[in-house]
Amino acid sequence: MRNFEYESPESLEGAIQFLSASQAKPLAGGTDLIDHLRTGRVVANVVVDIKKIPELNVLEINDSGLRLGAAVSCMKICQHEGIREQYPSLTDACTIIGGIQIQSRASVGGNLCNSGAAADSTPALIALGGVCVIAGPDGTREVPVEEFCTGPSENILKQGELLTEIRFPLPQGKSSSHYRRFIPRFEMDIAVVGVGASVSLDDAGEQITAARVALGAVAAKPFLAEKVDEFLVGQAPTEEVFTQAGEIARGLISPIDDHRGTAEFRTHVTGVLVRRVLTEAAQRAAAK
Repeated sequence: MRNFEYESPESLEGAIQFLSASQAKPLAGGTDLIDHLRTGRVVANVVVDIKKIPELNVLEINDSGLRLGAAVSCMKICQHEGIREQYPSLTDACTIIGGIQIQSRASVGGNLCNSGAAADSTPALIALGGVCVIAGPDGTREVPVEEFCTGPSENILKQGELLTEIRFPLPQGKSSSHYRRFIPRFEMDIAVVGVGASVSLDDAGEQITAARVALGAVAAKPFLAEKVDEFLVGQAPTEEVFTQAGEIARGLISPIDDHRGTAEFRTHVTGVLVRRVLTEAAQRAAAK
């Protein structure tokens, strides 16, 4: 590992100033960054610890919805009763990001900024309609989570910019969500396919009024399956409908062959997971 300077600002303005320097990298949990620095995958002259910044540690649910700071650990999310009840797909994702030690350090914000195609939290964030709040030298901007990642390990952040929080709308009526992934075995903790979905039902629980399905590990970046969402609205929440949704999802992906699974296998699993995730999300919504 090459030498680097370490900074630990306590204000957002200070972090932006340090991150504006050449080859500066933010440190939240560091569960990926430290390993990347050690192996040379990432080069940094300055590492900026952002864990002490208040804006990045906000965690609250109010009348507008959920505010999730970029540095909030997965463990805190898992332990938050309001998130478990109203944003369960987020809990689903955070409980399978590594073990307890990793979850105590890792953050959803860091997971998103790593911008991995197989990231577990990103499909859940997309399914929940998350919006990224980004601060930088030119001020603050907001971007939907589905527009944040641009490719493998790439995103829209510019020099000096920092993801401060992710905001989610408050679920209304019979609404809920779910995230599930397929892995070849527990020792290989990277999704072969990951699916997040949110479903809203009418008061009778007999018709889908809104849906968002997000797919991970089957394209260059996690993405919102808009054609699936359009198909689901107005349909009954049945196994037949969810099976058809899975077939539509299969036609939207561009998976690769690698040591974790073939493109053919990923295509098959995508349809299965879409059906199962939608079924669970709908069941949760109906129980509201």
